[in-house]
Amino acid sequence: MHAFDVLGDPVRRRILELLADGEQSSGAVTEVIQAEFGISQPAVSQHLRVLRDSGFASVRPEGTRRLYAVDPGPLREVDAWLDQFRRFWSQRLDALATELARGKRERRRGGQ
Repeated sequence: MHAFDVLGDPVRRRILELLADGEQSSGAVTEVIQAEFGISQPAVSQHLRVLRDSGFASVRPEGTRRLYAVDPGPLREVDAWLDQFRRFWSQRLDALATELARGKRERRRGGQ
């Protein structure tokens, strides 16, 4: 499955956001996803399986629990692909930073 097919699903993106905060048990992930998306435990498990099988998440057993974590490899590949497009927003962000700095200078001058 292509990285953008994996990331195109809002449930899987949310799971990755949860895992970005640190390793999570499948039960903890399921609890949040069920509350936010109203899907069943087997559906959450399927999304976790897709993330694991596509390399976006790793899993390790701890007793009876399964702990999931982000695997950054595929995200690096996505980042490398996005790199060709950064020029489209980098210039605008640089211009925004310049305008914000200019506004701060003008406020300081006006406040004196």
